[in-house]
Amino acid sequence: MTVITPYLDDDHLREECAVFGIYGTTDAAAHTALGLHALQHRGQEATGIVACNGEQFHAHRGLGHVGENFAGDNAGAVDKLIGYAAIGHNRYSTTGVPNLRNVQPLFADFEFGGLALCHNGNLTNALELRTQMVHEGSLFQSTTDSETIIHLIARSRQATVIDRVVDALRQIEGAYSVVCLTKNMVVGVRDPLGVRPLVLGQIGEAYILASETCALDIIGADFVRDIEPGEMVVLDDSGVHSIRPFAEQNRRFCVFEYIYFSRPDSVVEGLSVYEARKSIGRELAKENQAPADVVIPVPDSGVPAAIGYAEAAGVPFELGIIRNHYVGRTFIEPTDHVRHLGVKLKHNANRAQINGKRVVLVDDSIVRGTTSTKIVEMVRAAGATEVHMRIASPPTSYSCYYGVDTPKREKLLAARMSVEEMAREIGVDSLAFISLDGLYRAMGASEGRDPDAPSYCDACFTGDYPISLTDLNGGNTDKQLSLLAEAS
Repeated sequence: MTVITPYLDDDHLREECAVFGIYGTTDAAAHTALGLHALQHRGQEATGIVACNGEQFHAHRGLGHVGENFAGDNAGAVDKLIGYAAIGHNRYSTTGVPNLRNVQPLFADFEFGGLALCHNGNLTNALELRTQMVHEGSLFQSTTDSETIIHLIARSRQATVIDRVVDALRQIEGAYSVVCLTKNMVVGVRDPLGVRPLVLGQIGEAYILASETCALDIIGADFVRDIEPGEMVVLDDSGVHSIRPFAEQNRRFCVFEYIYFSRPDSVVEGLSVYEARKSIGRELAKENQAPADVVIPVPDSGVPAAIGYAEAAGVPFELGIIRNHYVGRTFIEPTDHVRHLGVKLKHNANRAQINGKRVVLVDDSIVRGTTSTKIVEMVRAAGATEVHMRIASPPTSYSCYYGVDTPKREKLLAARMSVEEMAREIGVDSLAFISLDGLYRAMGASEGRDPDAPSYCDACFTGDYPISLTDLNGGNTDKQLSLLAEAS
């Protein structure tokens, strides 16, 4: 029997979520399913689409991948999603447990009609708002923070749908890209700091909102522009309308989008993700070059950085670790012994490129350190004479509260150990991370990070949280965990 198990690799930060919306084409749901397929890397727990034909809303949501819900035996699901407008979502939960009632897009009937909503990010005052609304009689149907927005829209006394959405968003704190669908428009909005990505595209007469440009490429759409931080965009029969409902703030785009989250063929905030990762690798080699015979990436996210490192260091690049792409989140007989073998199921050493050589391993990050330890053991067993690890991000020392599923801080290896202690823990001859200034230089800031005006959200490295952590600071962490446990 095949059963759903936790991800075999628990030593990377989890992808956030993906959003997609389209207005103005008769096959809106099909375009949405394709867009979500391109964005599968951002969320692999569940997926959903809601479409509208101007009168009726049609929805399909399910646990699992896009292909499991909208292709193969379930290909007919798309045909039932009739409409010229649709929105879709891929989920990896940051709040709310993995069950069907938490799968987005969420839908509700209001006095003005139906509205569907999906959300990438995390609200940092959702528990405070939820507690207040439940006390006042609101009935929540899910444990996801996104439902808070639905209730705020319902409670708003503003006259128009747009004004209601703005009213709701002005009451929330956190990082978000939100896409909504009503019977006559699609609405997209980014949080005022622009932590989470959202782009605008066009195919024929139809306009598209998506988390990344790779979702435009798959359907042959043209990239128009990034949605600006704090901008709301309305897509309807008359085209694209931009609204600025929030005061302008210094942007703090999530720098981990470049390091790990975004697909390398995407262009994010005007910068190629692939080129950014190569640039990070080059800077890493300048700062922390190790004597080596070969540079080997930890696949797949470490590949572009390793290419850049090898180029700058003048050391051959080789695929010394081969990844099995057919190992996902399902496996047969998930015994403790099988779970322990997780990395061997996912990666295998290419002995011919390793035996008798000094190896530099390049990876995007170290979270708990468990995967790094097993990778190093595997490379040594393949005959490496020395193993040096280079990491294409600064040490991940703080948890993220803005839409990335990270462990509690005490579980983060860099929060508990020095770099030297981490090197001994994972068994390498040397370990080095790119510096924070080096990361900013790789992103184009010649002087490195400006401590008074950083241009990215780098809280997972610095603890500099740019958005208030109301629920956390209110001592609600244990309460929230208890709430989610009860909901499971």
